[in-house]
Amino acid sequence: MSSVADKIQEFLDELAVDAVEERVVEYVIREVHTGRKLTDALADPYVRNRLSEERLAKVLETPEVVAALEEQISQSFKTKDFGLLS
Repeated sequence: MSSVADKIQEFLDELAVDAVEERVVEYVIREVHTGRKLTDALADPYVRNRLSEERLAKVLETPEVVAALEEQISQSFKTKDFGLLS
């Protein structure tokens, strides 16, 4: 049986993780808006050192990241640069 202190600690840990996820979302969006590819931004040590694969999957589902990706795709169609060539 969990004590009240354990429950409080679990709650605080979850808040800390949420704050980290929020900062990573902001970072990824900022990088995509500067013209970087999403895959490059996600491969940055800043992202990899802060989130597990599970948490990264959650970040990728946020509406802000999805919108940034949609913008990047739209821009690719405008410039006809799909990143297929090295």
